[in-house]
Amino acid sequence: MQAQQPALDAFVGVEAEPPRVARYAVNEAMIRNWVEALDDANPVYVDRDAARAAGRPDIICPPAMLSTWVMNGYRRWREVQATRAAGKEEDFAYSRLMNLLDQAGFTSVVATDIDQRYLCELHPGDRVTCYYTIAAVSPLKRTALGEGHFVTLHKRYTDEHDETVVEEEFRLLRFRPVTKARDRRGGADAEERDKQVDQQAAASEVPS
Repeated sequence: MQAQQPALDAFVGVEAEPPRVARYAVNEAMIRNWVEALDDANPVYVDRDAARAAGRPDIICPPAMLSTWVMNGYRRWREVQATRAAGKEEDFAYSRLMNLLDQAGFTSVVATDIDQRYLCELHPGDRVTCYYTIAAVSPLKRTALGEGHFVTLHKRYTDEHDETVVEEEFRLLRFRPVTKARDRRGGADAEERDKQVDQQAAASEVPS
């Protein structure tokens, strides 16, 4: 079964899901946990005096940490997976798109690339909201992981004053995994295929 491209194209430009509002304000504890985990020694992330000496009003939230503020948590992830397993969908476009791809056999997922444009900085006390739009759904592609569709999400992150903090393009691949049986029929070397998968060769898509 293949997903019909006109049905996929109908999702382009549509709000993916309701805006996500951070459960917690930007805070020093989470920032410190992040920089220690990544061994990032930039003092402006943890030292208020250093941040002020650099011309900032307060310590800075590491830019790469942005998406963590709007993550829903593991409980929500389990709910989403249970909904998918039951073949159901939620009442927003992204869930309907994922269900359509699931029904067509594109049940596996891998993130392929992300592009972010930073417009301003976050400080403790700021509260992030993210607005999601489905920017593109590719035609069927052949990749090292299997055939699938690339889905691009546009994300706009704002602070509590509705000032845009970051513009982001996030791309993932929903694919039908290549099986060993299919590898043998196609004469592919499974070991080499596994190596390509490990290197996430899906990022370099090949038009079908």
